[in-house]
Amino acid sequence: MKKRLQDLLSKLPQSSRDAADAPPPFSPGSPQDSRRDFFKKATLGGLSLGMALDGQVDREMEFLTQKVKRDSKPSDLKITDIRVATIVGAPMVCPIIRIDTNQGLVGWGEVRDGASPNYALMLKSRLLGENPCNVERLFKKIKQFGGQSRAAGGVCGVEMALWDLAGKAYNVPAYQLLGGKFRDEVRIYADTPEVKTPAEFAVKMKQERMDKGFTFLKMDFGIQLVADIPGALIGAKDWNIKRQWSDGSNRGKIGDYGMTKHPFTAVQITDKGLDAMAEFVSQVRDAVGYEIPLAADHFGHFDVNTAIRLGKRIEQYQLAWLEDLVPWQYTEKWKQISDAIETPTLTGEDIYLKEGFMKLIDAHAVDMIHPDLSSSGGLLETKKIGDYAEENGVPMAMHFAGSPVAFMANVHCAAATENFIALEHHSVDIPWWESLVKSTKPLVVKGFAPVPDAPGLGIEVVEEVVKEHLKPGTKLFAPTPEWNTKDSWDREWS
Repeated sequence: MKKRLQDLLSKLPQSSRDAADAPPPFSPGSPQDSRRDFFKKATLGGLSLGMALDGQVDREMEFLTQKVKRDSKPSDLKITDIRVATIVGAPMVCPIIRIDTNQGLVGWGEVRDGASPNYALMLKSRLLGENPCNVERLFKKIKQFGGQSRAAGGVCGVEMALWDLAGKAYNVPAYQLLGGKFRDEVRIYADTPEVKTPAEFAVKMKQERMDKGFTFLKMDFGIQLVADIPGALIGAKDWNIKRQWSDGSNRGKIGDYGMTKHPFTAVQITDKGLDAMAEFVSQVRDAVGYEIPLAADHFGHFDVNTAIRLGKRIEQYQLAWLEDLVPWQYTEKWKQISDAIETPTLTGEDIYLKEGFMKLIDAHAVDMIHPDLSSSGGLLETKKIGDYAEENGVPMAMHFAGSPVAFMANVHCAAATENFIALEHHSVDIPWWESLVKSTKPLVVKGFAPVPDAPGLGIEVVEEVVKEHLKPGTKLFAPTPEWNTKDSWDREWS
């Protein structure tokens, strides 16, 4: 017993040994004496009680470590509920997921902007009672219910929340569970919505982006800018091309422009139209200078030949990339464009799972990839996509347009992926955006996102702020018992 006591004392922290061995002070009854005496008695008394359990190692260790901080017992963690709150204006409609557990830990995720919260809720019956720390096994269980673009939003949102829970259970940040980090800060590229006048747009880029510290920018410019210039476009008369979204306002005589894939509109840009678009780019480039990377998006729906003509016309402005010139599915058309122009090409925000990216990479069809973590499969799948691209010499930028929940999921993934370039930030102009969550570090500091060391995603949702921005007609994390029961046979093989 004496040897056992000495062994245990030797394993105590130095401060505890000092307290146990310290001689009495010169002035008995002093405050210092009382504290030391108390500590000595507490330490030795605790050890004596521990020794009373001699021979029962598990009970002794439980006693001796009873004051060690435990965030949870990961092996016993179980999912008990999934609820949703849908916010508007952040900048899009964004459903936030809350996964509850039997130990009080909460995991936060987000369905991709513009997608239905039901994409996540339908997975609830397949997750109740499961241990959220088994992230990859659960992802493989539910990934069959995701699809391209926003149809993947439920699977990806749940995957985010699982990593948040696993990190909290083991008291480590999500990036650590992905293999560790390559960087302490994640570079942001600030998206800037289109402004009609190039001079006004240039001022906006300077004052509301560069002066805030952003060192990477993206602009929108496309055929909608020149639609009112006579002779700028061919074949656009019977389309409503002022908006690309399908909200009922962009249906022309021929059909719904926003829902018609690019090669099938037969719209072309004339030299006059190309000159006007190039002048717009020129003025913006003059305003921001050539030290700042400047990418571009939202050109409109036109065919490959027109895309090549546009790409060649603006090559002199050295843009960082041209994004989504044609839909991502057309691998050969992308290769045609990439082979014909010098400006880097990029696509991928609507691709679900790594196989779609692998096809583009293997064909050398694009110069860069651009997954949206809320569509591509979540944190681990996006890291796998990035790693495959890195092995083939292809950089990865990341698309994002949601709330701080998905933003932080992106930050952790970007920190853990070597070939990462920059992450999109679409909410620079929204004053309440950061207040949706609490975090140990600011979300964005002068164009960079500090990588948090707090457990999980490193944030907690502020439900009071979420309530202020709820989608009309919806409730704040209301109970969802109607999704508790599984009603189908899910096996994909016979």
